[in-house]
Amino acid sequence: MFSNFSVKPSLRLLVPAMTLALAGCSSQIASVPTVQASGPTGIKNVLLVHGAWADGSSWNQVITSLNADGYNVTAIELPLTSLADDVATLQRALARETGKTLLVAHSYGGVVITQAGTGPKVAGLVYVAAYAPDNGESVLDLNGQVPATPIMADLQQDSLGYLTLSTAGVAADFAPDLTPDQQTTIAATQGPISAPGAFAAKISQVAWKSLPSWYVVSSNDHVISPTLEATMAKRMNATTTTLSSGHLAMLSHPADITKVVENAAASLKP
Repeated sequence: MFSNFSVKPSLRLLVPAMTLALAGCSSQIASVPTVQASGPTGIKNVLLVHGAWADGSSWNQVITSLNADGYNVTAIELPLTSLADDVATLQRALARETGKTLLVAHSYGGVVITQAGTGPKVAGLVYVAAYAPDNGESVLDLNGQVPATPIMADLQQDSLGYLTLSTAGVAADFAPDLTPDQQTTIAATQGPISAPGAFAAKISQVAWKSLPSWYVVSSNDHVISPTLEATMAKRMNATTTTLSSGHLAMLSHPADITKVVENAAASLKP
């Protein structure tokens, strides 16, 4: 079919020119450097500590984001039976970490990292609407410094001194800026906490006095007074971020919390 086809002189000149042009393009493409995805700078280990009436799943959205960005993330489960038991749980988790670690705590979890965060593997502390007691202080002592918050009316105490929240209290005060489905799940899965064992326990070590610290103030918090949160952050000389959030900022503002954690980790030396 093509036996009688002849190439015109003009095409004979065009073909070599196109070949050279394509060769030039190939060399240019080959010379473009490959961009490699880089992992996080600074601290790569992040250990998340939940608070009262919660569990490790309260960090789920933050965990997903941190993992995607290359961090090694662990979210522990506190027994909430006593401060001593909770500290021991955190210390066991720290013993399994390889290298320097950033501790991130919510609510009552701040008491736990304050007491347990003095070990050699801890590089820094992040408090998310969390208690940050000084030496000899307890949760009850800190709460006594400010007017009672709305959550106090939602507490239910059993014969052993364990506290839970009413379903209505979860929706109105513990998680007011979450969806009804989230509120229902939180109410059903809440972890009871020992009032005498955890809230009345006074700490004897203060990690934030010797470590760089960050604090997230939740300005619409009905559990811990935002005034108390700001006071604790100032006392710690913490790098402070304020969010228009209820108590569970890691669920209502996960991107903001992730940013605070990653900025803190990036500023610390491994």
